[in-house]
Parts: sequence; structure tokens; C-alpha cells
Amino acid sequence: EILARQHEATIAPLAAQTGLRIAVLTGRDKGKPREDMLGAITRGEVDIVIGTHAVIEEDVAFKDLALVVIDEQHRFGVHQRLALASKGRQPTDLLVMTATPIPRTLTLALYGDMDVSKLDGKPPGRKPVQTVLVQQERIEEVITRLKAALARGARAYWVCPLVEESELVDLANAEERAAMLRERLPGLVGLVHGRLKAQDKAKAMEAFQSGATRLLVATTVIEVGVDVPNATIMIVQEADRFGLAQLHQLRGRVGRGAEQSYCLLVSRAREELTEGAIERLEAMVATTDGFELAERDLEIRGEGQLLGARQSGFSDLRFVRLRRDQNLLERARDVARDLGSEGLLSDDVDRLLGESEHLGES
Repeated sequence: EILARQHEATIAPLAAQTGLRIAVLTGRDKGKPREDMLGAITRGEVDIVIGTHAVIEEDVAFKDLALVVIDEQHRFGVHQRLALASKGRQPTDLLVMTATPIPRTLTLALYGDMDVSKLDGKPPGRKPVQTVLVQQERIEEVITRLKAALARGARAYWVCPLVEESELVDLANAEERAAMLRERLPGLVGLVHGRLKAQDKAKAMEAFQSGATRLLVATTVIEVGVDVPNATIMIVQEADRFGLAQLHQLRGRVGRGAEQSYCLLVSRAREELTEGAIERLEAMVATTDGFELAERDLEIRGEGQLLGARQSGFSDLRFVRLRRDQNLLERARDVARDLGSEGLLSDDVDRLLGESEHLGES
């Protein structure tokens, strides 16, 4: 919902200049106001609907849906994306946006089912976020340095995996961490998580954006849609519990202004981590490129099912490795596209077989 409201603020002035009518639909909308909005959408009285997952529900019907834009696509399931695109009477154009493509997206792009446009430059004046690994035992040192930074006027996020303490899972939790930090940093700490009421969530965000609070303790509810250019420090506790896409999205909450920003990934000692966790954390330190991280994610988690709903895990292909054989796949796709106009020549087949000899050797 935070992201939907942010898009509304960006799109509204543009829509006003062109006479387009916009509406925002979220899970907060209930009763008569929601019924009125759904009626306006069905009758075509709204040109652009900005919404959360609420727009996927069955009772949301469009008069003539032509374009679906899905932002932060890793937050949507396969069936959810298909359900949204199928709401059009005619074939609907689909634009998918993300800072970190999930493995399945890379796979679809390789197979030619999705065209990719890549924006690989930062806005003018922005610097790459410096990312470091910090072991949990150094948490007191982190707090001391954080206190000094906040005293200089810096703003920071502290992200925890859970909302409240759980007897079953021993992870850092937002409420407990916020209480501890409020004792150490009185008057500076805010808290936001998904279980807060919408108005309380909005108040916490407004206080952080205005500088009334300088440290925002949060869960991954801030992963998308939060834009505070003055925030320069991101601390992720139990970072080894997060996926690559989540870590990259969280890191993207800082480095949005001209000041140098930092991301601290706090985790257990290396010998306590799984091999996959170590690979994820090392990849985060090595690069800030979302596509490169997505390729590492593809190697670690697998590409999922091309013709199914699973978005991770390794496919049933026995010889082909999508990243290693990307060039071969692209050549095969080009030949397949030529079939419609020129037909497949025997020379093309011979050339492709020659390039794929390493598969036969496997």
C-alpha cells in the first residue's frame, strides 16, 4: 500500500495534465466506497487503476483492460500475474518491473518469451552503496557507531525478520529490537511493520521522512515503495535469513540521495551458516548490479518450472545449464523466429548441432 500511494503521488500530476482519470484500490477500501470504485472501473470511468494485490480479486472487472504494469514482480506469484493479465477482453500487454529479476524471469527472457529492457545507470549524483558483513557478536559496536551517526543528523533503517518474539523461531524481532534501541537512543526510534493499523503505519513513516525520528526499526514492509533520500544507513539483522532479491531491495532503500550510503548485513558466524547463505551474502558484498545478483540467484536457487508455477528450484533439463548455454539458446531462438518467414535450412541445423557438441559429450 505504501508503494501504491507513492505511485499515485507521482502519476496524479501527469494524469491531471492529460485529462486521465486515476483511482487507487487497496485492501483498506471497504463497503460502499469500494463498491462505488469497482462500479466506476467496470464502466470505464477510470483510465488508470493503481492498486495492490487487491486488484487481482475476482470482483474487480475492467471495461477494456489493455495494459498491465506489475511493479516489484518478485512479490507476485505466477497465477497472480496471469489472473491480472487475463482480466482484459483482448490479449493484454504486460510490462513487468523490478530491481532484481527472479530466476524465472531470466529464464523466460532466455527462452524468448519476454523482452528485456535494462536501465543500468544510476540517477545523476548517486553513489554505489557500500556493503559490509558484520558478525552478530559485534552488534554493540554497530549501535555505538550508529548513535554517533544519528547525532550528526543521519537517518537509518534497522530491519528484522519477525514482528514479535516467537518461541519456535529464534530470530531478531522488530518490537523487541525497537524497545532495546529506544532505551539506548531515546526519542530517535520509530517502528513500522505489517501488523500495524494503516494510520499508525503512515504516522511512523511520516515521522521518519520529516526527521522527527531518525532510526526506523522495521520488517520487510519497507522493502518496496519507501523513498527517503536522507536515509543513508541500512542495517539488516539476521541477513542470512533473507533471499538475494529481498536483500537487494532493502539495500535500495538507501543511496537515494547524494550522500554516501552504507548497508550492514548482520549475521551469525560463518561456520554457523549454510553454503547458500554464505553465497548470498558474498554476492551482496561483491556487486550492486540487480541483473548480476539475479544471475547468481539463478545459479543458487534454480530457474523453476518454465511451464509450471514453481518460480525456483532446478528444472528437469538434464544437460542444459541456462546461464552457461545462454548464447546457444539465443542462437536457437533466432533460428526459430526465422521459421515463419524463411523456413529452416539444413545449414542452420548443422551449425546449431556443431555449436552444441559439448552437450553430446555431457
